[in-house]
Amino acid sequence: MKHSPGENMKDLLTLVRLPNLLIVALTMMLMRYAVLRPLLSAMPVTLADDPLVVTRMTFQLGWFEFVVLVVSTVLITAAGYVINDYFDIRTDLINRGRIIVGNTITRQKAMMYHIVLNILGVAGGFFVSARIGYFWLGFIFLFVTGLLYFYSAAYKRQFLIGNLIVALLTAMVPLMVVLYDAPAIYSHYSSAVVSFPGVAILFYWVGGFALFAFLTTLIREIIKDMEDYEGDLAMERKTLPVSAGMYISKIVVVLLSLITLLSLYTVWFRYLNDKITLILITLLIALPFAYVIYSVITGKEKHLLHAASRMMKVIMLFGILYSLVAGAMITSGKIF
Repeated sequence: MKHSPGENMKDLLTLVRLPNLLIVALTMMLMRYAVLRPLLSAMPVTLADDPLVVTRMTFQLGWFEFVVLVVSTVLITAAGYVINDYFDIRTDLINRGRIIVGNTITRQKAMMYHIVLNILGVAGGFFVSARIGYFWLGFIFLFVTGLLYFYSAAYKRQFLIGNLIVALLTAMVPLMVVLYDAPAIYSHYSSAVVSFPGVAILFYWVGGFALFAFLTTLIREIIKDMEDYEGDLAMERKTLPVSAGMYISKIVVVLLSLITLLSLYTVWFRYLNDKITLILITLLIALPFAYVIYSVITGKEKHLLHAASRMMKVIMLFGILYSLVAGAMITSGKIF
């Protein structure tokens, strides 16, 4: 049965998880413009050539290079989704009863998409790395492509290894922004100003968002494994639910959720201590987490676990969007 070009394009966009790719791009843009720009603007420096001139630090990575960085990261991510479905045909048939690779998109085409997306993504990564004078940073993209391939082919079948890899790669999305901007900022301002404040503060702030992304992704991946228990058991995968059981998996999810919430409130108490952040954490993070914990503890059916997994995505989105609030408060001088 032949499919129309429109149907094939729809399946391709589903295959590469278009909404997730948009969130990747959004995350990187928010880290740059809602977090890094206010932080740089909040740090006045005195020029070494003219001690009477006080200026504010700005980006040193050009907008074009940043766009290439975002597109390259999105392409690598898309390639990872394609290869994941390439290796997951039998499992997806059991867990979801439907597949794209091997059905509307052939395995040969899927592999071609995977290769082309990776080549373009890695090339873009090396291009930006060369432009900022740190060519070796491009190997991050090469490393990630290999890690995504072996994750889909082998690591996701191993006990917790696959979950940790996905969580780590998700955490790298916000970190990529500061990794590519901080060296150029350091090179330019360390010799151009009298007293250079350094770039550590940039890593602290973005690192906080990265840690949140790591923990929430790890929680969601374990919930997804609980949801996919039947297929993983049939394929003899050593996921946490298959290896340790559903009861232990629920305990792990609850503990990680509590650790995440405790970390957020600790950071608020020690470094922020403002009412707006407290309200947002409670309403947009803690309450949804309570729903996730309740669903995981009481849920015995797939649709309840699926609802918990979707709620985790909402929590992750709220966490990303908090950068807008943080940026506004940094600019106003309330929390920096």
